[in-house]
Amino acid sequence: MSSEKVAESLLKIGAIKLRPENPFKWASGWNSPIYCDNRFSLSFPDVRNIIKEELVSLVKEYFPQTEAIAGVATAGIPQGTLIADKMNLPFLYVRPKPKDHGMENLIEGKIHPGQKVVVVEDLISTGGSSLKAVEALRDGGIEVLGMVSIFTYSFDIAEKNFKDKGVILKSLTDYNALLKEAIKLGYIKESDLETLSSWRTAPEKWSV
Repeated sequence: MSSEKVAESLLKIGAIKLRPENPFKWASGWNSPIYCDNRFSLSFPDVRNIIKEELVSLVKEYFPQTEAIAGVATAGIPQGTLIADKMNLPFLYVRPKPKDHGMENLIEGKIHPGQKVVVVEDLISTGGSSLKAVEALRDGGIEVLGMVSIFTYSFDIAEKNFKDKGVILKSLTDYNALLKEAIKLGYIKESDLETLSSWRTAPEKWSV
């Protein structure tokens, strides 16, 4: 399935919303004409299955040596579980910080030094939290083959961060594919493209 078709599915169920004239405010403080919540797709079996099958295809195509799947808490956990179940592979997940009680685990699940793992995320913005999960796995002696995600904003800073950490990222769809579908389906106007494109280039400076 093409990246445009995945973007179409996310738009139609409302997992991705575009509001160039009335932007959202991200936790980082950035103004954003787009809001993406891929967890929403879990409530739609048809779309959930499309995403599952396409993520499995990415893992099989680019990381055929995969021995286990690791989700990034929290949104990567359900997607990672679905992939691991479909591929009959072990599953584990990485917390943003260790538990403050019990075993105080940062990584939940059985790990084996040298185990070849693919990390699953739902969304890539700058890549900061995703790459922290990779670092935690590597510190645990795990070999991270790469990462798969549903959507990436394709920010230059993210591409640099992944390159610097030596992590291969494969995503089902991205910002450019999304804009093509949004125009075609009438979610945005041609006149919106300039501001939407300028946001992706410098999101920290962007305003309406």
